[in-house]
Amino acid sequence: MQQRPDYLKSPIEYLKGVGPVKADLLKTELGVFTFQDLLFTFPFRHIDRSIIVPIGQIRNEGQPVQVKGKLSALNFSGSKFQRRVKASLQDGTGILQLIWFQGANWLEQSLKPGQEYLVFGKISNAGHSFSMAHPEMELVTEMSRHPGLEPIYSSTEKLNQKGLDNKTRRKCILHLLEHLHRSSIPENLPDYLIKAMRLIDRYDALKHIHLPQNPEQLAMASYRLKFEELFFQQLKVLSSKTFRKEHVKGPVFSRVGNFFNDFYRLNLQFELTEAQKRVIKEIRHDTASGSQMNRLLQGDVGSGKTIVALMVILLAIDNGYQGCIMAPTEILALQHLASVSKALKGLGLPIGLLTGNIKGAKRKELLRLVHQGEIKILIGTHALLEDPVQFQNLGLAVIDEQHRFGVAQRANLWQKNQEVAPHILVMTQPPSQGP
Repeated sequence: MQQRPDYLKSPIEYLKGVGPVKADLLKTELGVFTFQDLLFTFPFRHIDRSIIVPIGQIRNEGQPVQVKGKLSALNFSGSKFQRRVKASLQDGTGILQLIWFQGANWLEQSLKPGQEYLVFGKISNAGHSFSMAHPEMELVTEMSRHPGLEPIYSSTEKLNQKGLDNKTRRKCILHLLEHLHRSSIPENLPDYLIKAMRLIDRYDALKHIHLPQNPEQLAMASYRLKFEELFFQQLKVLSSKTFRKEHVKGPVFSRVGNFFNDFYRLNLQFELTEAQKRVIKEIRHDTASGSQMNRLLQGDVGSGKTIVALMVILLAIDNGYQGCIMAPTEILALQHLASVSKALKGLGLPIGLLTGNIKGAKRKELLRLVHQGEIKILIGTHALLEDPVQFQNLGLAVIDEQHRFGVAQRANLWQKNQEVAPHILVMTQPPSQGP
């Protein structure tokens, strides 16, 4: 039987085990409004519930483990509104203390002392004994888990308190997958690419990312979904790049003039590295193409990113344009001002500084000089993005540390040139690799 095409668009309250109250929680806590939203809320890890550790062999504090044993009677303490619950679990090799700091009424109604439970959680060491706080509990005689690796989903305290813990969400996902037809998950990659990359199909990937039978299924599902995400991100980037190249015109830097040459011959105190020369050559090609350049310049502190950016600004000035450098803080803007002024000493290029602390008549005069084109290089903070800041002919905007600025903020720089969008050069450091 063919499933209706809009099955995955069904409101989440219509899924078995959810209902209106839990649906409201899923909407507010996780942004899950439809069956499809739930299907694409992936687990962040899986645990192998086939591995059961004897209590007597528990050794490492902080490690999540699974044990099985008989539950003792519940012990309640504390006030009416802050009751603490304690119990113990025995398996013949040892005793594990179980502790709950909330949910006493629910625990009293749902747990069955004297019965055997499968218990999962993180181990804590309390003196000479081990304990586990707020463990996942599953009655062995009522185990209804899907065989294989068990998904663990990101949660919130409110979801856990209101009956939407990991166990309940697994049941909802299981019900959804049991009724999901392959026809409801259309393939979004071409056959030749699936074969070339040895990908499983999309339906199986979504099914196995939630409920894999074994680590191999999980690995294949994860690879397929990661590839799919990165593939479409790259398509989006390439599409945007193609659009800019074809439709977004940029200033043409057709000549290398006196400012660039004089700086290179007289002011540059060291030989450029091969990497710097290569990047400058690539940027010259971009800025002469007639399309807007939007380039990322990445390098460690001290690698010479600022010198490269400065030489491109000189290229802009040689072609009748202005340049600006935008830094995320006033301290960094002042550092750029000092280093640029020192590097360009003797070339006769007017340089301005604009930050939030420059106000009144001084600010008004600075804006006038920028608008009239008398200031060739303007260095500043977010203040450069304000509406009163208008250049006569901005050809290049250099942005230091792009992750400190939002997309809309960076886009504001495009509006600073009335005729064509200025070229954008973003300087940043490589992401940290960790210890």
